[in-house]
Amino acid sequence: MIGISDIEAAARRIAGHVVRTPTVPSPGLTALLGVPVTAKLELLQRTGSFKARGATARLLSLSEAERAAGVVAVSGGNHGIALAVMAAALDVKATVVMPRTAPTRSIELAEEAGASVRLTDGMDSAFELVLRLRDEGLTLVHPFDDPVVIAGQGTVGLEFGEDAGELTDVIVSVGGGGLISGVAAALRARRPDVRVWGVETEGAEAMAAALRAGGPVRVPVSSLVTTLSAPSVSRLTYDHVSALVEEVLVVPDREAVQGCLDLADRAKLWTEPAAGCLLPAARQVVARVGDGARLGLVVCGGNAAPGELIGWADRFGLL
Repeated sequence: MIGISDIEAAARRIAGHVVRTPTVPSPGLTALLGVPVTAKLELLQRTGSFKARGATARLLSLSEAERAAGVVAVSGGNHGIALAVMAAALDVKATVVMPRTAPTRSIELAEEAGASVRLTDGMDSAFELVLRLRDEGLTLVHPFDDPVVIAGQGTVGLEFGEDAGELTDVIVSVGGGGLISGVAAALRARRPDVRVWGVETEGAEAMAAALRAGGPVRVPVSSLVTTLSAPSVSRLTYDHVSALVEEVLVVPDREAVQGCLDLADRAKLWTEPAAGCLLPAARQVVARVGDGARLGLVVCGGNAAPGELIGWADRFGLL
């Protein structure tokens, strides 16, 4: 299990390379949800998501041999962008494997940063290819099954705990579980009375399925939210979530897209559906906790192109 000392060490390591993102009360979301809401704005992080933290922590921990070999990552979008950009900044050669369903802009950003981008037909085949490339000698920077990466993501929770006012419940999006594992570990140490909740979208339910099964299981991936679409979580992230997280809620893609529209309208934030799903989850949490809730939302990323979001909203009849 990742401890607070691991997260504090990661914070010191990455401090000169990433942004300490704002933690702000949101009057608009408070009015929308009917309880006080504070947002941690990771969409303002370098590369547009929290992923820069874990990628940087791992890159800075590489041995000389690992640096020379070059790194490889699998991603539905944000981890690939983060690794590509931060590897270029640290002069490390990077390869990124993405499914063809990944957002076009994410693929372009990784390529523009100088990474070699390999595309596959889906997330399952993307994970298979990245393991082959690892076996051929590249150094794997896993998006979530890595204690150094989790500690890097945990710096989000470290900052949130230090910068936010009173909180009762913090809601975090879940893909493979690296972010929520790190955030929950940090908050358990710094704010032990705060409950941490996860949220996934239907068709990207790897952690919820693992919790039901008592351990990681493979799940079919069909959600449009590619940045949450891990085919399974890891034993490492499962162990953290099962021990530290209240529950992982599951919401439809349609509600995640509506959440993006609501975040733009009420909070003036341009987000991706991986962050949009926070709002329908927040409504469920408020219904369970009651009017005394004081919510914290980790707004994980904003890497959705306008055309993509408009297309999703049109598909669901939200415009």
